[in-house]
Amino acid sequence: MTSTTPRFVKLPESSGLSLRDQICEVVSAAITSESLANDRPLPSCRELAKQFGVSRNTVFAAYNRLIDLDFLVSRDRSGYFVNPQIVAIKQAENEAKLATRDTIPCPVSFPESDLMPVVNPLDWNAYPYPFIYNQIDPDLFPVDGWRECTRQALGRKNMPAWASDAVESDSPLLVQQLRQRLLNTRGIYAEEDEILITLGAQNALYILGTIFAKSGKSIALEDPGFFGARNAFLLAGNKLVGVPIDGDGIIPSAIPADCQLVFTTPSHQFPTMVTMSQSRREELLEVANKKDFLIIEDDYEAEMNYVAKSSPSLRSMDKTGRVIYIGSLSKTVSPGIRMGFVVAHRDIIRQARIARGVMMRHPPTIVQEIVALFFQLGYYDAHLRNIERRYKKRWHAMDSALTKHLGMLQRTKSEGGTSFWLTGPKEFDASELKARLRPKGVLVDRGQDYYLNQTDSKSFRLGFAYVPISKLEDGIRVIAEEVQSML
Repeated sequence: MTSTTPRFVKLPESSGLSLRDQICEVVSAAITSESLANDRPLPSCRELAKQFGVSRNTVFAAYNRLIDLDFLVSRDRSGYFVNPQIVAIKQAENEAKLATRDTIPCPVSFPESDLMPVVNPLDWNAYPYPFIYNQIDPDLFPVDGWRECTRQALGRKNMPAWASDAVESDSPLLVQQLRQRLLNTRGIYAEEDEILITLGAQNALYILGTIFAKSGKSIALEDPGFFGARNAFLLAGNKLVGVPIDGDGIIPSAIPADCQLVFTTPSHQFPTMVTMSQSRREELLEVANKKDFLIIEDDYEAEMNYVAKSSPSLRSMDKTGRVIYIGSLSKTVSPGIRMGFVVAHRDIIRQARIARGVMMRHPPTIVQEIVALFFQLGYYDAHLRNIERRYKKRWHAMDSALTKHLGMLQRTKSEGGTSFWLTGPKEFDASELKARLRPKGVLVDRGQDYYLNQTDSKSFRLGFAYVPISKLEDGIRVIAEEVQSML
């Protein structure tokens, strides 16, 4: 316990109090300032006497005085501890101070930000029907498999693979597993130096936005589109331009001629969930060559197809090296592990690796090794089959419930994914709907947040990955009641 025992070091200088009371003053001050952990014993009488250079009897007397004053409690064979009642009182006082304190103005001012923060309540999972973006069902996570991979990665034999710095490289095992078990299912064949590991897709987008910002050219985005991409590119200093979509995805003819990058989500367009047709993919690649821009393909929820086979990735169709492919394990494994990757021409990866090293050196190598083992030992494939089966049932249950209860709204054609996009008539206000649903335990994402200029207020998005299948129709029924009253 010596290394974790608090050290008081010395008594107050030139104090008029007795040694006993000086010790009481020092210890009580540490308690009231919450400098002592309430679950750790204080130094023993012998130890504190040695720290202060006093007798054990003096310390013993001081501790007993503090017990009388309710600062400490004594536990048989365990020692002296901070009184839990004191801890509770201090917590209540702190809460009262936070509630009543005057706000100190910040010494600097910031201009109004163009970034759109995630605004869901922190306790979103306490709501009965959280139909919101980017949440997964924790009950589907393969805890036993992950625990086994963690145990193996932490073994002494594997320690050299993750214990050292790795700015210039990534886990060779993870890169190999991505090539063999994930990328080839999308028709992508890449060399080791064409792959970069990132902290999820969001980090990948910021890195790309950073290395291309110097050109001064605009980045074209789907409109509506992924606000995370918009935030990343804006923060990196890029100019943005919105490009409309239709039932086949982004419209290539609407892409301006002076763009350097075009960001698209062809597998399931974010947020409308339409799948880019084969002819549209071919057209987009042709226009990229003609107008000389690169394509960032975010292969969003490519694995989640329930009524049709997965379409080929743009990267697999690309013959000129113009497609930069981004993937993530947030939807298939967990958003909490923050693991993604970029596949691109080796010159692009080289620049991206330098930028990544400046930002945060590298993603945690221990997590890379755990994920690599998760792939290698077959847990990923088994887990993917499980969630595909579960989400397919939920998707069909949602499709049926929406047809039954919300048929008065327009719904985009979808072949899979974990959400639906609905649009009301001209005067419909999805912001009002969201506000009316929250007191009823229902959370939804309003559509206007996905537009570059937040121009559309008629649409909203329903994500179903977190809501149990037994509660889906009840939640849709609550939404339908409010929609009917608004219409």
